[in-house]
Amino acid sequence: MFKFATVLMVIGVVALVYLDAQIRHRFEGHRWSLPAKVYARPLELFKGQKMAAGQLDYELTQLGYRWVKHANAPGQVQKTNQGMAIYSRGFRFADGNEPGVLVEVSLQQNTITGLRQPSGAGLALLRLEPQLVGGIYPAHNEDRELIQLNDLPNGFIETLLAVEDRNYYSHYGISPWGIVRALWANIQAGAVVQGGSTLTQQLVKNFYLTDRQTLWRKIIEAPMALLLNVHYSKDEVLEVYLNEVFVGQAGKRAIHGFGLASRFYFGQPLSELKLHQVALLVGLVKGPSYYNPQRYPKRATKRRNLVLSILAQQNLISDAQKMQYQGLPLDLTGATQVSRYPAYMDVVRQQLQQHYQASALSSHGLRIFTSLDPWVQHQADTAMVEQVLKLNQRHGKIQGLQGALVVSHRDSGELLALVGDHNGGYAGHNWALDRSRQVGSLLKPVIHLAALETGHYSPATIINDAPVSLQQSDGTLWQPQNYDRKSHGKVPMYEALAKSYNQANVRLGMQVGVDKVLQQLKKMGVDQFIPAYPSALLGAVEMSPLQVNQVYQTIAGNGFYSPLSLVRQVTEANGQLLSHFPFAVRQAASNDATYLLQHEMRMAAHYGTAKGVYQYLPKQQQVSAKTGTTNDLKDSWFAGFSGQHVATVWLGREDAKPTPLTGAGGALHVWAQLMQHLAYTSYKDIKPQLIEYYHLNAKTGKAMPNNCPNGVWLPIPKVSAPAFNKTCGY
Repeated sequence: MFKFATVLMVIGVVALVYLDAQIRHRFEGHRWSLPAKVYARPLELFKGQKMAAGQLDYELTQLGYRWVKHANAPGQVQKTNQGMAIYSRGFRFADGNEPGVLVEVSLQQNTITGLRQPSGAGLALLRLEPQLVGGIYPAHNEDRELIQLNDLPNGFIETLLAVEDRNYYSHYGISPWGIVRALWANIQAGAVVQGGSTLTQQLVKNFYLTDRQTLWRKIIEAPMALLLNVHYSKDEVLEVYLNEVFVGQAGKRAIHGFGLASRFYFGQPLSELKLHQVALLVGLVKGPSYYNPQRYPKRATKRRNLVLSILAQQNLISDAQKMQYQGLPLDLTGATQVSRYPAYMDVVRQQLQQHYQASALSSHGLRIFTSLDPWVQHQADTAMVEQVLKLNQRHGKIQGLQGALVVSHRDSGELLALVGDHNGGYAGHNWALDRSRQVGSLLKPVIHLAALETGHYSPATIINDAPVSLQQSDGTLWQPQNYDRKSHGKVPMYEALAKSYNQANVRLGMQVGVDKVLQQLKKMGVDQFIPAYPSALLGAVEMSPLQVNQVYQTIAGNGFYSPLSLVRQVTEANGQLLSHFPFAVRQAASNDATYLLQHEMRMAAHYGTAKGVYQYLPKQQQVSAKTGTTNDLKDSWFAGFSGQHVATVWLGREDAKPTPLTGAGGALHVWAQLMQHLAYTSYKDIKPQLIEYYHLNAKTGKAMPNNCPNGVWLPIPKVSAPAFNKTCGY
């Protein structure tokens, strides 16, 4: 018996030594695989900035700001006679900490007219914290936002300990009396109101062991809790518990820790929570799935109110406070999905995987700052959903109708928004990245640019829109026709583009050379093999909406190619800068040729196939755009730019079968609704020195007196100055 006891003792000592080593290794090492956090661009407010109607209210709401009568704490905003007073939260940016500050923002007709601090001093810039838009998660899909004890709101620790472990600061990791007391309290209440395990035991179970109710787990749970209590202070253990506890599920994403739970359920930092919100989070510890407030609000409310009753029983709050808090709503936020912008996140991952290993992105807690504009993304999602609904109502249900939308910034080439599905936020197939659809007439501006680059053409150059018949390599004849099945005779180049005449544009492309047109396309960012068949001139080329937007970005950028980008900076969790992604620019076309093309595209919007945009936009808003429709109406496209925004829209069926939609009858409406709700800042075109405007006879291309009716003002290279006709006669 003595030998047996000795053996057991030795085994016990060895087991304790092993458990002790395991406890210290995990507790002091890399405790968690922290997912990379992806942020939108920060909203920067300054005097003179134009905002879209409702934009500032929307972005503050998305950031979890609370509307109050008097803003006196971070995360609050109040209406004022001049506009609003915003108490920003502050944020640790890559270029340093931005402190929280109270600022009165004056607004007049959606334009910021001033920023003033309480002291009366003016402020040049208010930079709000960026919106968290998603994460790149480890294989086990755990997510958390690390917090420290000083991040907790008043009353949080008292509430947690009152419900989960009343004698936490006086026991040694386990509490036999606590088990007895909890049992008695539950019998008296007729419900489970207290648990028998200490917080330390709960941490051991979650952090080191599993939820499985096994004998082995029960045997080692107590000694491990004691060892934790020996090596580490109560505050250290409590802080790890606060970050480890499981408090919810969002699809495959597991919500761990109260820091992330506060963002997930309330859209606010933990430090800003009120006591009734704290009570809900603490109440969820008992059963996050059973008490899920989104699925079972009545059940969750009952649990929260029970927690508040416990606080009153222990004299931590008064009965009056209990009644007040129990009467409040749950105050849940509506934005609790795994990622608000799944299509955009796809492109973020694509770009980052070129620079970082997957393990670094999913476990090191990196912070990724992007160019995503929450307002533009919101309007893009809304335009897609609403217009697809209207198109289905107008034409009858279009089976399997899908859509994609890409928006970039005209000057920088940064991606502001991406819609990958007709349903906006649906995380399914990303049609914005799909390269299986022909682009149709969207390539006609590239034909014109290639022609204008030669120096032998101008918008007034006459092209014959007569029938075309070309023999193909297989001996068959290719005979493209215009959409209206008519020929229009001799027309100026600008009209051929504005009215999207197939015959005239094929003739122009053949004159320039199909290979030259495709070389121009490659310079504009389409780096893929395209056979030099004449059919390519009419868009028999498969490209993604993202690629198309790259082409139009180059046109909008005055001929400068800037790769579409979205990641601005990557930092470590502590804010230290790891990577900066500067703009890259190269010239893909001359400024002169691009200027002429932009004018042609403006004419397409004013009186050509794209004129439908002005059903949505004021006439003074400058739009340069092009419609695109493929054979048998399989694809509806619209691409162009206005102000500071470049956007491309595609609509089509999933199975690539015909729809009743042309570019003007489908995609145009999505594009125009989007632009209708974005802040418009006119883009000042600078006319190249070698180009002059002439008043021309639209039929002959000859210059004529300015007072002649039916003339058209066109930019023409001075070296190609048209002959002057002194009369208005045709």
